[in-house]
Amino acid sequence: MTMNNIFSSIATSTNHLKAKYHGHIQANRFKLLIQELQEAEQTKDQLDWISEHRQETRRANNIIQREMYVGATYRRYEAQVQVETPPEPSTLKKLQGCNVELMLLNIEYFQHLERMAELLERKPSGCLVHRHTKNLRHKSKQLWNIEQIYCQLRGGCCALEADLLDDRYVTTTKRGLKNRHVQLMALGGTIGTGLFVGSGQALAIGGPASLLLGYLFISAMVYGLVTAIAEVGAYLPVHGGTMSYHGFRYVSRSMGFAMGYLYWYSLGILVPYEITAAGLVIGYWDQNGSINIAVWITVMMVVIVALNFMPVRVYGESEFWFAGVKIITLIGLLMVSFILFWGGGPSRQRLGFHYWNNPRPFNAYLATGDSGRFVALLKCTVSSAIAFIFAPELIVISGGEMESPRRNIPRAARRYIYRLIFFYIFGVLAIGVICPSDASRLTKSDGTVSSSPFVIGIQNAGIPVLDHIVNAAVLTSAWSAGNSFLYMSSRSLYSLAMSGNAPHVFKTCNRWGVPYWAVSVSACFSALAYLAVGNSSSIVFNWFVNFTNTSGFISWICCSVVFLRFRKAVKAQGIEQPYKSKMQPYGVYFGLAGATLMALINGFTVFFPSEWSVSNFFTAYIGIPAFLILYFGHRALYWSDPWAWHPEEVDMHTGLDEIIAAEQPPKPRGPWWKFW
Repeated sequence: MTMNNIFSSIATSTNHLKAKYHGHIQANRFKLLIQELQEAEQTKDQLDWISEHRQETRRANNIIQREMYVGATYRRYEAQVQVETPPEPSTLKKLQGCNVELMLLNIEYFQHLERMAELLERKPSGCLVHRHTKNLRHKSKQLWNIEQIYCQLRGGCCALEADLLDDRYVTTTKRGLKNRHVQLMALGGTIGTGLFVGSGQALAIGGPASLLLGYLFISAMVYGLVTAIAEVGAYLPVHGGTMSYHGFRYVSRSMGFAMGYLYWYSLGILVPYEITAAGLVIGYWDQNGSINIAVWITVMMVVIVALNFMPVRVYGESEFWFAGVKIITLIGLLMVSFILFWGGGPSRQRLGFHYWNNPRPFNAYLATGDSGRFVALLKCTVSSAIAFIFAPELIVISGGEMESPRRNIPRAARRYIYRLIFFYIFGVLAIGVICPSDASRLTKSDGTVSSSPFVIGIQNAGIPVLDHIVNAAVLTSAWSAGNSFLYMSSRSLYSLAMSGNAPHVFKTCNRWGVPYWAVSVSACFSALAYLAVGNSSSIVFNWFVNFTNTSGFISWICCSVVFLRFRKAVKAQGIEQPYKSKMQPYGVYFGLAGATLMALINGFTVFFPSEWSVSNFFTAYIGIPAFLILYFGHRALYWSDPWAWHPEEVDMHTGLDEIIAAEQPPKPRGPWWKFW
């Protein structure tokens, strides 16, 4: 049992109190009150009042000292629990006793505040702390019902005791992801069919110039967001620490609740999206449909789910090799495109930017002239976003299960720019060089995606066998991305359970540290891939693109808000960050504005009379009301919560000791080829 698990249990059982008296149980509030009282002491000349005031100050100091002692005792027992396998019940009981004593110290603190309110009411006007008297008097009448607090805290202790002694929750997720896993996952973890397949539809709509401009805009927006959320994730990379957890911690409970369920269902739906895209890739070899697509869906689904039930180190190892295959494939495709650019193909035709002039750099869409080209550019930009959706969040989600996260998360964020430039920007530039935007095999007659533009370009160049090799590599990328998205979805549900916003059963982990109930329920979304059996795979593919794009844009908006509130808390409390990006806060401002714009225009083409479709409108915009219902529904239940925690009262310390203790010193750098 880790320190973070204990504190999460406390947070679950006393969430109502933390919201109602937000921040008043934190040590920094003790220190602030003591400082104010000491300032008052220097200006008050009545000896009797000073004497009584000093007594209350000493009581506050005693509470702080006792809290520090109990915290040190707790850490000693926590270290003992980590060594014992399995933990001794007596040690767990001592650990529980420390938590109960901390709660009783909270009660004593509230009693101290009540006495302070009475003391300040008897203080003459004109003193330094007189400005606080009215506020304290109001709170003492409205909030400080000591008997009620005591009953609630005792109920929390009983709930905590039942939770602590439940063997299902003793095991948490494991830090089994190594640095090499994290770096390769950051570079290629979620590179999937959005780039390899979805870019073909965007190319057909907007042309090579629109495709490149769209990817440049989304890349700049994503990098601004990545460097921002890496600051948040690097400071407190706890177990189950998704962005929804940080939203709960730095913004409000309603934000954390809504973000958590947004991640869970959106990431879960991305799994059948990747499986459906894989069906399109397989269709390149089976154009007659001799084998039912349900067979391929089942095979891919079984492999993805099975990998997620294995220990996280197995998941990390599989993603390491999957990402390696994708990176090697992309590098190879860039080299092939470069060779074809200069006429090194079998036909010796020097392509250059031939396909930018013939047919054209900008296509028109749904209108003619400049208006049509502008519509095509917007549509192309929105369609391009699917290649980036939820990719930045993977760095933060994996932070709870990686080694030395406070060092490795910033490293992954800094290297993210290489992924954006070399894989996405150069990738779509290569597509524009080798594949014409009017190729008949890019899309079907209804405008939906058909094949990968890389495969079509290689086939047009007349290079034998290579198109099949690339198609197989694209298939593994779909497998890999589906694997990553199921991992992220299950960890989002696990994070919800850790914060008390989902049933406790979903934080149940096996001896490998896998939250198997969370994986099982999240895997149910994969069955949506069977929609492709009754409909065209390309139509279902577009449904998933529309839905996940909206959810991804909403996620980026929320991530921006979380970062801004985190920065406010850091500034207010004088916290030293392990990582601080030079781009911020300007990068997140650009990301916030861009994500808001993209969310609003995601399905704008359905408002053209010729493009109206109930299914397309529903999938493009249902994510917005779904998120608002989650957020405001939770606000209605907890209406007394503030819209956002006060920066001075945000909990910046719980779980930090465990994170710092888990950090490992950097290994000495060996030869460059030994990146294991």
